[in-house]
Amino acid sequence: MAAVTIQDIDDQLVARLRNQAARHGHSMEEEARDILRAALSTEPAQERNLVDSIRGRIESLGGVELDLPKREAIREPSGFRE
Repeated sequence: MAAVTIQDIDDQLVARLRNQAARHGHSMEEEARDILRAALSTEPAQERNLVDSIRGRIESLGGVELDLPKREAIREPSGFRE
């Protein structure tokens, strides 16, 4: 098995790890292994773009038909004064 050293961990994070390990009756090292194992045991989320993410959230609500106004021809730009 490999050994991993993690440096520059925030003191509050270490305290939270120590408390959680104590609640579970584990050493900090064993608790850290369990956290890593749980975090990495799931499949990574599929990368989707923003449109697909929004569509996935609202798709079940149904669609909305919008009355779009008829587009007009492009106007000529107004002249600029010097």
